[in-house]
Amino acid sequence: MSTPFSMEWIIITEGKENRVNEDDNLFELRYEGYKLFPLNELLELRKYPFSKQTGYAVIEELVLKEQSTLCKYRLISLHTVN
Repeated sequence: MSTPFSMEWIIITEGKENRVNEDDNLFELRYEGYKLFPLNELLELRKYPFSKQTGYAVIEELVLKEQSTLCKYRLISLHTVN
C-alpha cells in the first residue's frame, strides 16, 4: 500500500502549529502523509492554502515517520498576527 507523498514550497499551518519553546520562534507542525520541503530556504507561511501570506519561515527539521511528517520551522518575519 502506498503512502501519499508531496513536495511543498509553502508552509500551510491551518492554525495547528505549536511553539516549541516560549522564548524562541521555533514552531512544530504535523502533517498527514509524507511532505518534503526545501530545508534552510526562506518559504512563505500561510494559515490556509488560498489565504494571504502571513510571513516567512525556514524549515529546520523534517521527520517522516508512521505515515506523517513532523516539520519544525523557525519564524523569520510576521506580516500580521491575524
